[in-house]
Amino acid sequence: MKPNTNISPILKIVNLKKSFGTNHVLNGFNLELYKGENLVLMGKSGSGKSVMIKCLVGLMQPDEGLIEIMGKDISTLSQNDLNSLRTELGFLFQGSALYDSMTVRENLEFPLRKSTEKNFDTEELVLQALDNVGLIDAIDLMPDELSGGMKRRVALARAIILKPKIIIYDEPTTGLDPITAKEIIQLIRAIQHKQGTSSLIITHDVDCARVISERMILLIDGVNYIEGTFKELVSSKDEKVQAFFK
Repeated sequence: MKPNTNISPILKIVNLKKSFGTNHVLNGFNLELYKGENLVLMGKSGSGKSVMIKCLVGLMQPDEGLIEIMGKDISTLSQNDLNSLRTELGFLFQGSALYDSMTVRENLEFPLRKSTEKNFDTEELVLQALDNVGLIDAIDLMPDELSGGMKRRVALARAIILKPKIIIYDEPTTGLDPITAKEIIQLIRAIQHKQGTSSLIITHDVDCARVISERMILLIDGVNYIEGTFKELVSSKDEKVQAFFK
């Protein structure tokens, strides 16, 4: 499904540049994510994916460029307004990043305690999020009692608990066996359809990209080198593009 480009993107990055000394990581990177879309971003290690994410969430200042989230230029926001906007973003971190000293319940309660919006039933949201990933029975377990796939599911439940409009997935299938990776991909698609979220999936997993992407961007040499559907990109004769699919 191609995005409706007649409407404004829910996330927009324009001419993003970031250098560290003589290392020019981002050289004018552009990206547009539309409502309800699954957009996959692929790039080799060190290509600037993590730098882009840090700039996107306000943890790192770009040298140049514009980042708009739901029409708001994040560089103009106060810290309070930026924190409020972040509640509209969900994150599935690479490696799950659960708090080892907290139970599953406490891990999911953590973003609720940090939220500026307090008009919700914590227990209801926790149970609902765990039900969405099929892990209600694990609510009082510790992270070290969970398998890798279960940890990723809990992390996904934490990412969606506040029903964000945008979810950013950082290597969602890394370290998982093929069967579990397929289950996580199916969950991401199910959540997108159920909640109408816009998803930015950063991955190097070609199978993940093939199954989940509606549109893809390849980050090469610090720019959005090419974008299109998986079928369009995998059919490209460009050697730099083909290197991703070999």
